[in-house]
Amino acid sequence: MRAAGGVAPVSASAFPWEAVMEAGFSRLRLSSEHFWRMTPRELVAALGGPRRGASIDRAAFEALRQAFPDREDTRDGK
Repeated sequence: MRAAGGVAPVSASAFPWEAVMEAGFSRLRLSSEHFWRMTPRELVAALGGPRRGASIDRAAFEALRQAFPDREDTRDGK
């Protein structure tokens, strides 16, 4: 089958619906309604997936503040 203009569509691997549904229904025990209302990001979080960038604790923040203090504002001759 060819797309408009005679170009063959790019072959992409199919989304793993069976695995995702199994995880949602079996592992998380979600109802159909709750499963289909979840965003992909919510599903990944519920499954304990990777998180975006870890935050630092207060001590690490204070160490960075000490190492890299804010400069005085020198605009307008101040």
